[in-house]
Amino acid sequence: MPPYRIGVQLHPQHTTYAAFADAVKRVEALGVDTIWNWDHFFPLSGPAGDDRHFEGWTLLTAMATLTTRAEIGCLVTCNSYRSPALLTHMAKTVDHISNGRLILGIGSGWFQRDYDAKGYEFGTAAGRLLALGESLQIIKEQMALESPAPIRNPIPILIGGAGEKITLRLVAQYADLWNAFGTPDEWKHKSAVLDNWCREIGRDPAEIERTVGIDPDDIPGTLDAYAEVGVTQFILGMGADGDFDKVEQLVRWRDNAN
Repeated sequence: MPPYRIGVQLHPQHTTYAAFADAVKRVEALGVDTIWNWDHFFPLSGPAGDDRHFEGWTLLTAMATLTTRAEIGCLVTCNSYRSPALLTHMAKTVDHISNGRLILGIGSGWFQRDYDAKGYEFGTAAGRLLALGESLQIIKEQMALESPAPIRNPIPILIGGAGEKITLRLVAQYADLWNAFGTPDEWKHKSAVLDNWCREIGRDPAEIERTVGIDPDDIPGTLDAYAEVGVTQFILGMGADGDFDKVEQLVRWRDNAN
């Protein structure tokens, strides 16, 4: 049985930097394995008219300096907002700041408000997926050219999403970790599709860490159900003022299960 890992995605919305920084330090002290933010320019939920929000990659730099042990990442970077060569250079830099603890999370993008407000072309879902595939190839190539090289070389890549025809094929081709949502049965089906893509391209499916995004209400009962279908990392989404008792429950579950 593979070891289980616990992550927390701290939502960089409706908060102050001081509160967010305190939450980062607090969840690391509680023993989580990974700490994430997200890559948006506006809140995804919460009070109407409250647009307080922080940018993901700038915040990752701070998260790297606020922590010493947990891996950090953006769950997930929107491929549309930065050129792949620039993103690789940014990732290498945060990798060094964190002493090799960065995970490069990436996806094709979906939140049209971000695109419209910041002047990016939203286009179509198919076009954004095509661009993601092109970028992943460039990122892999550029990573080998970076100077200095990343401390953890290559930097592990997480791809978020569950589209069966394109996204999961890209996961099989490029990713070290995969993240998706859904019930245990839904997640199990998507994971099986990913396994099939791995076999088709000649890759061992076991090379890809399987992660799932969970809500506080998923604790504790649903964890066992996810574990039974192959999840090895559970990532709890919460605000900087969230329920830290839930994080403690997750860590205790991990310690008992491993």
